[in-house]
Amino acid sequence: MFKLSSYIFLFTLLEGTTSFSPSHGPTLPKLSSQVRTVERTSSVVTCGLWARRASKLSAATAMSLDKQNTLPPYPWNEATGSSLADITDPKVGVLLLNLGGPETGEDVEGFLYNLFADPDIIRLPPFLTPLQSFVATIISKRRAPKSREAYDSIGGGSPILQYTKAQADLMAKSLKDRYGIEAKTYIGMRYWYPFTEEALEQIKKDGINALVILPLYPQFSISTSGSSLRVLQEEFAKNVDVYGPKKMFHTVIPSWYDRPGYVKSVADLIQKELDSFTPEEITEGTSEGQPFPKHVLFSAHGVPASYIEAGDPYRDQIIDCVERIKALLPSEEDGVKVHLSFQSRVGPVEWLRPYTDDVLPELGEQGVKNLVVVPISFVSEHIETLEEIDIEYRELALESGIMNWRRSPALNTDATFIQDMADMVADALSEPSQSITEACVANNVGNLELESVSNQMEISSAGVMGVGFDDDLAGRARLRKGEILNGRIAMVGIVLTMLLELLSGKPLIHFFYW
Repeated sequence: MFKLSSYIFLFTLLEGTTSFSPSHGPTLPKLSSQVRTVERTSSVVTCGLWARRASKLSAATAMSLDKQNTLPPYPWNEATGSSLADITDPKVGVLLLNLGGPETGEDVEGFLYNLFADPDIIRLPPFLTPLQSFVATIISKRRAPKSREAYDSIGGGSPILQYTKAQADLMAKSLKDRYGIEAKTYIGMRYWYPFTEEALEQIKKDGINALVILPLYPQFSISTSGSSLRVLQEEFAKNVDVYGPKKMFHTVIPSWYDRPGYVKSVADLIQKELDSFTPEEITEGTSEGQPFPKHVLFSAHGVPASYIEAGDPYRDQIIDCVERIKALLPSEEDGVKVHLSFQSRVGPVEWLRPYTDDVLPELGEQGVKNLVVVPISFVSEHIETLEEIDIEYRELALESGIMNWRRSPALNTDATFIQDMADMVADALSEPSQSITEACVANNVGNLELESVSNQMEISSAGVMGVGFDDDLAGRARLRKGEILNGRIAMVGIVLTMLLELLSGKPLIHFFYW
């Protein structure tokens, strides 16, 4: 069903019959046909240079490292026996990963092309892969005008890069001021400049030999963090002489939704919005028999339900995250009711429920008047907060009778959040490391097409050295051959339809007029 659903999704994009938020659209996991071996780093990062308890990392870098330290071992690689202690001049880098977005209206079509030229988004049958670029061109041209209108409504482009740069600079400053860690920061966007490959090139030029990889997605999903890590996995496998364990140690922070600092920063922003309701609004909140004068709606980005069935941890992490934040907010006894929904679904396939655009009218019917909406899966403002939530959902809420609307801002450069970002990096340099492959396998990135992953990357159903093994998930992830065949037939039909329309200059339905 997964492949067939993705083809239905493609047809929906071509027809333009449903809304699409281009800066955080659904992505499928990267399956590289070029990767034949798995980089494997089993390292423990707990001592000397990397010990957070040493507090002053820069002081440690200035001296030779004592391998006889009684603390746990230096970072080491099980396969090669190499250790970070062998690096005489450690240079720390932090790579921030995000999706990216067009900065101007002129960038929109190019951004969409990059999005749909990725096989993660549109997976063509092998014999049609040469048409990938053609398909992307058609879709991006058809979708660009509508997407450009959405970006025009928020100022002409996405602010995601500006916020990410600010986050990187402030995090680096906090690392230096509070830990003495001199770290260079890099930004790798998935579908627009600066691309991940560009960031890696700069990392190579700067001679970074100790890299912390931080996806700016609090909750892990194979469609976001997983997709970005796939790109890195490809590049690392192709350039072992540059990024291999003997040249550069790396560790991934796959998810961080449960960090106390992050949870507190989100809760504090929500509390400010809750405190902004006036006494009159609070009274109005219970005027129609509604028992709770204030409501909080966490609106998370959705993913197809098939992802969850394949083992994507995203839904569970979202639920856990909301519960942690909820614990810091006023309780129902204090008059605050918390809800969770999912936004940005695309196409007719089943996505995570309940949908935000269904929940808002339901809340209106229940007499809710005071509502704070929280973009829980986003750490910076972009098209889905500024346009989808602030414009589309706000209008829907008002139409549904929710008169007093508040929207908690994304974390952006919130001081508590920036401090926790720095803490995250420091913690990553003092805890057992996790390689890119380990992060992918542990979070079931390969389970959507387990056989393809196994064949192309030599990862067995037991994962890498046992990491991420789950017979039940693996079994549910295997697709029936009949479903795959049906999906490929559907894909061929869609591509042929596109070719016919392109050559004739008329929609296909024209040929059926009598």
